[in-house]
Amino acid sequence: MIDFIWLLLFLGGIATAMLTGHMAQVSEAILNGAKNGVDLALALIAVMALWMGLMQVAQNAGLVQWLSKLLRPVGKWLYPSVPADSKAMGAILANMSANLLGIGNAATPLGLAAMKELQTLNPNKRRASDAMCTLLAVNTASITVIPTTVIAVRLQYGSHHPTDVVGTTIVATLLATGVAVILDRVFRRWSRRRERV
Repeated sequence: MIDFIWLLLFLGGIATAMLTGHMAQVSEAILNGAKNGVDLALALIAVMALWMGLMQVAQNAGLVQWLSKLLRPVGKWLYPSVPADSKAMGAILANMSANLLGIGNAATPLGLAAMKELQTLNPNKRRASDAMCTLLAVNTASITVIPTTVIAVRLQYGSHHPTDVVGTTIVATLLATGVAVILDRVFRRWSRRRERV
């Protein structure tokens, strides 16, 4: 659906440019945009490779596993219906750890694995369980300590202090995660009340 919306916007812009006689500016903007996109992508490769390499070293050194053990009490509180020794809990904790460290490339497959494991524990296969909804909310908000992509973009555009965003990122993601958890609990209670009626 989103592809269709983007196509409509693109075609609408082209049609408007043709009708108003601004096709040259549109062509120039398209070519400049493509060039800037390629330049940005090439420049980000080196910075992202450095950060991802550092994060991979941290992961290989056992930092993700250590964080998973540290987050176990939080996992038990957030996901009371998930057995503490299950594969699902292990994947959830690994996903939370990867997100915390800003390793988005590792967090995504771990989140998918956690969702798959939660589906095996789900008694109603046609409806998302409470744990699945909580995982989606927490993973989307995701507390992040090291925002590697943002730091890389800031470096690319010449920021003198690219890591200045770390503090605000921590605060923003803490608030977002707090709101996500609160809303998850509120909607869960509301849903249970509706089921009883």
